[in-house]
Amino acid sequence: MIIMTIKSMSEIFYHPSLAMQHLRDENLKGTSEALFTLAILALIPAISLFIGTTQIGWSITPGGDAVKLNLISALNSTIAFYLATCFALGLMGFSMHWMEKTYGGHASLERCMNLTLYTATPLLLAGFAGLYPMLWFCVAIGAVALAYSTFLLFTGVPIIMKIPEERGFLFCISILTVGLIILVGLRSATAFLWGTLTPLIYLP
Repeated sequence: MIIMTIKSMSEIFYHPSLAMQHLRDENLKGTSEALFTLAILALIPAISLFIGTTQIGWSITPGGDAVKLNLISALNSTIAFYLATCFALGLMGFSMHWMEKTYGGHASLERCMNLTLYTATPLLLAGFAGLYPMLWFCVAIGAVALAYSTFLLFTGVPIIMKIPEERGFLFCISILTVGLIILVGLRSATAFLWGTLTPLIYLP
């Protein structure tokens, strides 16, 4: 099962269109399995950032002074970040299923969750950049991963939903809009938590 999962998900990097066709036509993960896999992959950025900010230190510019977080502060932030990531991914999948009828789509919740899994994989794997938490490096890796995830979304939606590319384009714009709203909400919640309940504590 693990080998099959790795093979099917790795296909999105070397043959994305074929991967989306397999996602449409084959019996893949159920909704709970897709959510579980997303939860596992969401550990990558969370743990990487925990290690990076406590063992290496956060730096704004190359050669700048590295700032490390207190272990307890970093752990609290890691848990909050992990839960927020899982919540956002799950909400994206359910939102996709809720909106697809508006655009004439024909995909089950299972397919929508698997599409979320496939399109989010590059972003979650990019979380390994957190092991070297320099701002410019993380932003660059994140931008590349976001661009490829967006490409996968625009590639997969017409195939999975079985709709024309024109409507698929509009559907993707709607999904990205929902994603942006979720991101803004999570950033606001993060800023509130860091400023009140779980303030960041830096090592001297």
